[in-house]
Amino acid sequence: MSLVTVGWGRTAPTAAARVLRPRSYEEAAEAVRGCGVRGGIARGLGRAYGDAAQNAGGAVLDMTGLDRIRAIDAEHGEVVCDAGVSLHHLMEVLLPLGWFVPVTPGTRYVTVGGAIGADIHGKNHHVSGAFCRHVRSLELLTADGSVRTLTPDMALFRATAGGMGLTGVILSATLRLLPVETSWMSVDTERARDLDDLMSRLTATDHRYRYSVAWIDLLARGRATGRAVLTRGEHAPLDALPARTRRAARTLAFRPGRLPPPPRGLPGRLLSRPTVGAFNELWYRRAPVLRTGELQTIPAFFHPLDGVPHWNRIYGRDGFVQYQFVVGHGREETLRRVVQRIARRRWPSFLAVLKRFGEADRGWLSFPSAGWTLALDIPARLPGLGRFLDALDEDVAEAGGRIYLAKDARVRPELLDAMYPRLTDFRTLRRAIDPHGVFTSDMARRLAL
Repeated sequence: MSLVTVGWGRTAPTAAARVLRPRSYEEAAEAVRGCGVRGGIARGLGRAYGDAAQNAGGAVLDMTGLDRIRAIDAEHGEVVCDAGVSLHHLMEVLLPLGWFVPVTPGTRYVTVGGAIGADIHGKNHHVSGAFCRHVRSLELLTADGSVRTLTPDMALFRATAGGMGLTGVILSATLRLLPVETSWMSVDTERARDLDDLMSRLTATDHRYRYSVAWIDLLARGRATGRAVLTRGEHAPLDALPARTRRAARTLAFRPGRLPPPPRGLPGRLLSRPTVGAFNELWYRRAPVLRTGELQTIPAFFHPLDGVPHWNRIYGRDGFVQYQFVVGHGREETLRRVVQRIARRRWPSFLAVLKRFGEADRGWLSFPSAGWTLALDIPARLPGLGRFLDALDEDVAEAGGRIYLAKDARVRPELLDAMYPRLTDFRTLRRAIDPHGVFTSDMARRLAL
């Protein structure tokens, strides 16, 4: 079976010659042996924004058939599960037992294998680090057909964490979990008048919260450049809930809501500067100057867009680019310059978030490092977008920063060595364990990984 595959940004579809869907470890090994001359790449739920899980003319291994939760240690907070299990399913099963996933990105429709391959991060990186920091061990199917058990002290583990599936096929993982008393979040919200005000608030008070994120209005200019709504939260303890809620038997219930999906073929002009500008103005003005202790459900706090299936259609047929970078502490001027340049362009982006990262993680291609990370969505149809983002890449690299591979679809390969100092080690190890290039992808070819 062949299939056109595409990243979540819908910008660069390619056709795989074969899509294989193993349902056992044995079938996964057989699929790897049958990848052919164009190699293969594992794919989960398709939430990588660019071409990381595409393989034009080759094989794609759809890992969602390996979706078993194999063991739960409800006393000590560990779970053993297949790589195709989604974070959504883990929440469904684990929350009623009083446990939560240690790290979640802005969507829960990510597989465990994808979470490891991208070493995903969330609103709690400044406290908890990235996903692979909580992986006790994993099983990796390598190009020679063997299954290796990896632990964090091993070089192959560090190459696999954030390695975008290029070291092998992740089959299963053992994860440490986070204990929670309820499935509610206690949320504080406040407005920041500009970027400097926002960074000052984050620097002064982020340590008080497990989760922290700021939405930025990238259309605001002048004194309001970088104005933002800052949202921080903690898992609500039982005694923080109203009495009527505590008496209910569902204090740990998982409550995802769903809205109808956007229609197909939406025109990209719906995300024009006037419509996004009006949305941004309304969002900022409706946010409280300061509100503390608001109770929100886990889906509302972590994954608001998951309530809209296929929300990526709102960008129209041309799709969108998600651009995310990090620069270190002491490089705030680079962040200011990027925000100002985007604001001057007046390009519509209603999904723009700023977070503070904690210490860098051990994965050789893991994205987070201590500092500031900005992520934004930009309609792909905008004229001059490629040249503009190339210039931002150069600014970020010069500042010692990097872009996020799980969201990339267009960075120039010559900048990667500056962005990822362990890239040579990654390439060397990859050649050693996969000398014939069994595992590859459109991204791997584009970036010579």
